[in-house]
Amino acid sequence: MTTGIHGLHVLIGGVLLAVIGQRIRSGEVNAENYILLENGALYWHLVDLIWIFIFPLYYLIL
Repeated sequence: MTTGIHGLHVLIGGVLLAVIGQRIRSGEVNAENYILLENGALYWHLVDLIWIFIFPLYYLIL
């Protein structure tokens, strides 16, 4: 269940980063308006950080 919930968050993060990439291409996110990009990166790194704890807990210890 834990890895499934994490997988859902990975999917959400991937969609979020794709949306941000599209907004960068359209010029909506730029050097003056970068908050969405920064928040998307923070979300993605949070998901990545949680995986660092989930992986050893379930796959290396058990």
